Amino acid sequence: MRNTFFILALVAALAGCQKSPSQNAEQRGAAPLQKITVAYTYQPQSTLVHVAAAKGYFAEEGLDVQPLMHTYGKAALQAVLENKADFATVAETPVMFSILRGDKIFVIANIEASAMNNGIVARKDAGISTPGDLKGKRIGFTPGTTSDFFLDSLLTASGLIRKEIQPVALKPEEMQDAILARKVDAVSTWNYPLTQINRQLGSTGTIFYDREIYTETFNIAALQDFVHKNPETTKRFLRALIKAENFVAKHAAEAQTIMSTATKTDIDLIREVWNAFNYHAVLDQTLLITLEDETRWAMKNKLTDQTDMPDYLGYIHFDSLKAVKPEAIRMNR
Repeated sequence: MRNTFFILALVAALAGCQKSPSQNAEQRGAAPLQKITVAYTYQPQSTLVHVAAAKGYFAEEGLDVQPLMHTYGKAALQAVLENKADFATVAETPVMFSILRGDKIFVIANIEASAMNNGIVARKDAGISTPGDLKGKRIGFTPGTTSDFFLDSLLTASGLIRKEIQPVALKPEEMQDAILARKVDAVSTWNYPLTQINRQLGSTGTIFYDREIYTETFNIAALQDFVHKNPETTKRFLRALIKAENFVAKHAAEAQTIMSTATKTDIDLIREVWNAFNYHAVLDQTLLITLEDETRWAMKNKLTDQTDMPDYLGYIHFDSLKAVKPEAIRMNR
């Protein structure tokens, strides 16, 4: 009987030491948040990061995210390379050029993909009504970005080459003023500028898309050294983005409002371009294929001194996403 009493008392004592899930959550919430800096963009491609910040998902995962905002991903990636940020949102083209330069970076996830985000918006009154009419015209583009690659892809599909146009290097934020002032006849860019420029041109504007020649991926990139030294931070960051992914899928209208508030962008513009994007945290074959296609393009056009194809699998970090969402790994290795 005495033994029975002792066992019951021991069980009761152990049970008292166990914390409920809510108590554990409270304890985590009481712990100081880890401060990290994330360089991300005002573009719709960064929606998952904006939503995760607005809904408190980063804080839920123990992270205090300091935003470092940029107008495009190439600049965001540069912030990581300069150790001004821990993570960046960036399309695959700047990632490709960075790797070709020898930078030790990882892509830890793709957070958006689109075959209808990049396009060339042109002035009809400059004599442009079909892609073939771009021959001889002044075309604005942003070097080293998807704007650069898409321009060449559309030219090739139209039977043209870069030497047959007058390329004009512009930052994304410079394009609208340039085309409205007739300093260029067309621009190769992405949203939101793409749709904003077309709106400004009205009946004098036209857009050329081609979903068959290019699918953009927007990614989370970080220095390899940071990821190796901060594995739990990387997982927590991805968990927050996956929460945002689920929220966006279920509450698109609220996500659009979040983006409008966060980026000070007209809600009607956000709604107009919304369906061009696919917001999922994944690592799939599209990224690898596109990196290799763009590398061949860069080598052919002497945009890099490299002559050998990098092993891009060595620059894609699978472990963190696999740990938090294994079904999101869809890439052959």
